[in-house]
Amino acid sequence: MGAGERLRLAWEIPASARFRRGAILQLEPPAETGARGMPTDMQLSRLERFLRLFTEVRPGEGVTAVLMFVNVFLLLCAYYFVKPLREGWLSVTNIPGFEPKELKAYSAVAQSLVLLPVVAWYGWLSDRLHRSTLITWATLFCMSNLALFFLWRPGGSLDVIPGIGFAFYIWVSIFGLFVIAQFWTFAADIYTDERGRRLMPMIAIGATGGAAFGSSVVTPMVKGAEFGADVLLLAALAPLAFSIALTRFVDAREGGGAAQKPAGEAETPRAKKSRGGLAMIATSRFLVAAAAITLLLNWVNTNGENLLYSVIVEFLQEEVAEKGLTDPAVAASFTKDGVAAFYGNFFTWVNAAALVLQALVASRLLKYGGFGVILLMLPVIALFSYAAMALVPVLIVIKVMKIAENSTDYSINNTARNVLWLPTTSEMKFKCKPAIDTIFVRLGDGLAAATVWFGTNVIALSNQGYFAFNVALVLVWLGASIVLIREHRKLTLANAAVGGG
Repeated sequence: MGAGERLRLAWEIPASARFRRGAILQLEPPAETGARGMPTDMQLSRLERFLRLFTEVRPGEGVTAVLMFVNVFLLLCAYYFVKPLREGWLSVTNIPGFEPKELKAYSAVAQSLVLLPVVAWYGWLSDRLHRSTLITWATLFCMSNLALFFLWRPGGSLDVIPGIGFAFYIWVSIFGLFVIAQFWTFAADIYTDERGRRLMPMIAIGATGGAAFGSSVVTPMVKGAEFGADVLLLAALAPLAFSIALTRFVDAREGGGAAQKPAGEAETPRAKKSRGGLAMIATSRFLVAAAAITLLLNWVNTNGENLLYSVIVEFLQEEVAEKGLTDPAVAASFTKDGVAAFYGNFFTWVNAAALVLQALVASRLLKYGGFGVILLMLPVIALFSYAAMALVPVLIVIKVMKIAENSTDYSINNTARNVLWLPTTSEMKFKCKPAIDTIFVRLGDGLAAATVWFGTNVIALSNQGYFAFNVALVLVWLGASIVLIREHRKLTLANAAVGGG
């Protein structure tokens, strides 16, 4: 081959290959690509061509993506098997001096206190165990808890623990946060920034579908069961066990073999590596902004849920008066059935809208709009929603606005929360993400409970006043989001400069 021919071949190779950090030039046959440099259908398996309906999948990525989809589907199924039991257990809990509704309101504070040592312990383990081993033992611990609660269930043969319903309510709430946060930490660790941006929105469809499927099969599973609804505690063990198997398989498939470093290990001195998640959060503007957004999001959303419930009850009480239902038992039954019917319809619309947004919008919005757009989507919708509620505080407006807010939260914002962690180190993922996704979520719920107490008992705030207060919170949330977008961009560019993601 003459010099001229070699020069022509070298020029035809993309610049990124010719000048890749001083690498020696190698002339390899180019992969078959389309007009935009994307893989053609000839390179994709049938599975990958199908997955392209939802996001951009490249050759060799389909199997792992489907396994991760199934994994999070199973985890959400397990959670929604257990979740329906917690209110029932709480309703039969007798703690002197407290009504069940008070216990429910105070549970957010109790959960935050319990989560502090749990998250610290998990971070300590992440410095010592490989990620698949860490996730395996953490999930097995949750499974053992389910078996113990089945033995200690109210009315069971070993029902000897006072306040078991309150303890179970706290545990279920923590379990739901923890296992999902752990899964997305794992996903953010196995995917590079570029791959995660493409594949995580599709994987998240599994979470939305798992929640819908798990809640839909609860009633058929309970009918005729020997132990009644409590059999769901045992039913949840199967999907959790399959989840462990899938996690270990994916970890091995994606290079997490015996030589893998501990989950939280980073390229830092051991003294720095020993820091806990909360200590790390306090030293990073990126992490502080992420924690602030999580707290504000849950504060705003829980305020909205409390206000929606209040408006529903007021609406039904007006109907009771209009219908002349003077019998207290009849009026109570009418109100209870009305609330159940409203929420049944409300959650149907929320889940349907979330599924459509996750399947058809989230990945495309991330691809063409970028991380900043999907992160700002929810606070912008919340700002318009609560402004509309403050101006027109009627049930139909509040219902439509809350459907828009919740469905966006469960789909597009869920994608943003998980893509956020792609450019971070493993140490930040395994120590800080679980802390933020659990402790700061419950702190937000606790602040919402404090808002209700203060607004009701101290300043007698009207519903319009609560909505206006939420507007002010959303403005702070937007400011924190802008800071986080800037810090996220810095991390992404830093990774790109050293060849990461």
